[in-house]
Amino acid sequence: MSEFIHPITQLVHSTVRIECTDSQNRISSGSGYIFMFCETEETAIPCVVTNKHVTEGAIRGVFHLTLKNEDGTPALAMHEAVVLDELEKYCIPHPIAAIDLVAFPIGPILNNASKDGRAYYFVPLDKQILASRELLESLPPMEEIVMIGYPNGLWDQLHNLPIIRKGITATHPKLNLNGKPEFLIDAACFPGSSGSPVFLANIGSFVSPDGALCAGTRIALLGTLYAGPQHSTSGEIVVVDVPTDTKQISIGSIPNNLGYVIQASELLVLEAAVKQVFQPVAKTSRNDLCPCESGKKFKRCCGALG
Repeated sequence: MSEFIHPITQLVHSTVRIECTDSQNRISSGSGYIFMFCETEETAIPCVVTNKHVTEGAIRGVFHLTLKNEDGTPALAMHEAVVLDELEKYCIPHPIAAIDLVAFPIGPILNNASKDGRAYYFVPLDKQILASRELLESLPPMEEIVMIGYPNGLWDQLHNLPIIRKGITATHPKLNLNGKPEFLIDAACFPGSSGSPVFLANIGSFVSPDGALCAGTRIALLGTLYAGPQHSTSGEIVVVDVPTDTKQISIGSIPNNLGYVIQASELLVLEAAVKQVFQPVAKTSRNDLCPCESGKKFKRCCGALG
């Protein structure tokens, strides 16, 4: 009988704390998670997924990866800082400007570490953990969720581990809230939580669509936190990006215990953007027919040297 491993024990190793520095040397922090895009039996493109507003304007980004023991377990308290200068230039944004998602590839970082005889321990997410349409249809409007990230920049710095928060869905995750691919959760969303993955978290038991109590565990990625409603002292309610700076946003602006979450299905749209960036460009031989369909050889047409 295999040993039971609590799913949250694994999921805490899927996230990273992203510390960014802008051109004015201001430091802010956000959350992100490692996701495998374009996965096949042999290859994948590992990326850190976070919000666009986390990396916007960052001339330097830092995150930490835990080293792996020889037996394949995480070497807790042994982690390395990964520094990316000009972080924004590595970022692949969601093609729709209004969708606050971005991915930056980390494959070269992992490969370089491997060449140096080092290996990192992390638990990447992939399409298998995305909440399916069938699962979403079976859920009631209120379900238990877990959000994993770095509120107020807090983390277990010694062990390179995030903060775990529990909550519930506040609107149904299958419905586009006000016509946008997002939903609300009832959970405290503090500065630094931007980019946190939000999971359906039924641990040990759950209620089936017909009302029966089922033994078992259901874990699925529902989406990515990006913003939260706030109200001012005058009572006006506004929606703002969950800030990355750990300083107070403004006097008289009070966060509600709610957060806006981008639906996990938007990762599939982001994947298409990642694939396009990594799509190998077909090379045309100089003696091949020109791709412009002129009927001429490439060297006599678009490939002419002058």
